[in-house]
Amino acid sequence: QVQLVESGGGSVQAGGSLRLSCVVSGYTYTRYCMGWFRQAPGKEREGVAAIYPGGGRAYYADFVKGRFTISQDNAKNTLYLQLNSLEPDDTAMYYCAADERGEKYCSGGYWPLGMDYWGKGTLVTISS
Repeated sequence: QVQLVESGGGSVQAGGSLRLSCVVSGYTYTRYCMGWFRQAPGKEREGVAAIYPGGGRAYYADFVKGRFTISQDNAKNTLYLQLNSLEPDDTAMYYCAADERGEKYCSGGYWPLGMDYWGKGTLVTISS
């Protein structure tokens, strides 16, 4: 059974940083396309970043603008999202996700459309 458990959310002031973590279990971690998504109140869910742990290449949404970094620790089966220069518009529930279509789903640009498996989310709140 695929399980994704996020942590690291919290409340910070604009300009601050947070690091989100996602511990994964129940499948071969390095064979899936992994991603972070977010959903702000009253808005649709949007893809933030993705990575294929088997190769390490990362992909980002345009709005990230170099502020966020997705990374992995394969030994710990853990996915990370480093959030820097946070803005009030970054306030949202952040979700970790995994897709069994793997590397081609990441590299083909499909990942923002959604993934097969989801965590329950961790809340990020940015104050001005």
